[in-house]
Amino acid sequence: MMMKKAKTLQSGVLGVLMVALQSAWCATLDQPPPPLREFRGAWIATVSNIDWPSKPGLTSAQQQTELIAILDTAARLKLNALFLQVRPACDALYQSKIEPWSEYLTGEQNSPPNPYYDPLEFAVTQAHRRGLELHAWFNPFRARQSSAKSAPSASHVSRRYPKLVKAYGSYLWLDPGEPLAQDYSTAVILDVVRRYDIDGVHLDDYFYPYQKTNTLGQAIDFPDESSWQQFKASGGSLSRSDWRRRNVDEFVRKLYLRIKEEKRWVKFGISPFGIWRPGYPPQIVGLDAYAEIFADSRKWMLNGWADYFSPQLYWPVASKKQSFQALLDWWADQNSKQRHLWPGMRSEKVGKDWTASEITDQVQRTRKQTGASGHVHWNVSALMTPSRELNAALLKDAYVGPALVPASPWLDNKPPAKPKAYFEKNQDSDTTTLHWENGGRESVWLWILQTKVHNRWSTEILPGARSAQIFGGNSRHASPEQIAISAVDRCGNMGPTETLNNAPPKRRGTN
Repeated sequence: MMMKKAKTLQSGVLGVLMVALQSAWCATLDQPPPPLREFRGAWIATVSNIDWPSKPGLTSAQQQTELIAILDTAARLKLNALFLQVRPACDALYQSKIEPWSEYLTGEQNSPPNPYYDPLEFAVTQAHRRGLELHAWFNPFRARQSSAKSAPSASHVSRRYPKLVKAYGSYLWLDPGEPLAQDYSTAVILDVVRRYDIDGVHLDDYFYPYQKTNTLGQAIDFPDESSWQQFKASGGSLSRSDWRRRNVDEFVRKLYLRIKEEKRWVKFGISPFGIWRPGYPPQIVGLDAYAEIFADSRKWMLNGWADYFSPQLYWPVASKKQSFQALLDWWADQNSKQRHLWPGMRSEKVGKDWTASEITDQVQRTRKQTGASGHVHWNVSALMTPSRELNAALLKDAYVGPALVPASPWLDNKPPAKPKAYFEKNQDSDTTTLHWENGGRESVWLWILQTKVHNRWSTEILPGARSAQIFGGNSRHASPEQIAISAVDRCGNMGPTETLNNAPPKRRGTN
């Protein structure tokens, strides 16, 4: 009985001692501030060689050098995502068994890069090494651009399935009213989702084409009489305009579901025309995307048929008829499903009609807007200009520190495990190496490394492939007082933090 009491007393003393030690330990370890959450993206347009490659016919090495320069600039500016156009017009800037190689690579459709490489695979690998998301950008129904130079190859959809393709103005277009055309584009997109480690699928505002006019200035109607008659013959009772909108609605809805069946973490996003309808909000005038290109983007947002929306708000703050701020407010009000709202900004106008302060002002306004959590620059060439006026302004006024892409809890809300970390004192130098590794089974997308120097925390966002950091000595990282490391998964969930003290290594000749 006495032995039992002694053990109980001993256990109690040890328990109190352990609590005291833990409290003392915790008292010495401050918790770092949470990292900034903000999507910072840019479009890389390949159609007509707008952004990349700079012209067709460059060697593979030249193409890769240009793309590396874009990725390096994005990383230096502290962006965290890029949208690469991989299917401008039923062609491919990647290896495909369904569609031909794009002429924007070599100057001739279905001519692969020589020496061979896969541009999309290269882009994904290089982006991920820099901690950047890479979203594959598709044009779902455009089949041939008016500026195309080379003839369609035998493997192009216009020659393989001509009944699905319509001539409209100087373009060729897949008919969204043809179920087989929708199935064809869906198959193309899912093929990329399955075979490439992309972070997102991105569509822009092209579903039905923007209206063309004839020589008399009269609007030319889209030539979908055949599919329209099939719809009516099947008992359809919608008006032609409502039927066209339903075609796009069903394509968007089904594509979202199919992507999630393949890889739930791959985000699906759309960048619709910035004005849903004139009069929404009341002072807004401009193109009626609902009536003219049959895009009911408000419906897609209300139903949560995408993970993010990047409406093209390509107007200045001071504009009254197309106000950036008024439209941003309106889009935020429609976001009842709390999907990501990352407006597109017309950064290309800096140095032409706008000063850089227009864009930095829009960035700051977006940060203050409830329901918005990032932005996208149209286009990446605006960040590659020789003057770098915009870049300097962004680094000074907007991108002071790095940012983590906002989480998507509707896709996954389970955080990754706490990492395991330890220090290694390097005997032959005044440096310390921090090593870390995954503490769980889920793959790590990014690491959040935070260090406290002179009682001030700083944050780095590192690629998931990283596993060590050197501090002190001649390294660029001063020896910190504390270090915190956390894992981030593909859906943006940040796991618990491992926080460590770091006693700086002794300098040689000291006691």
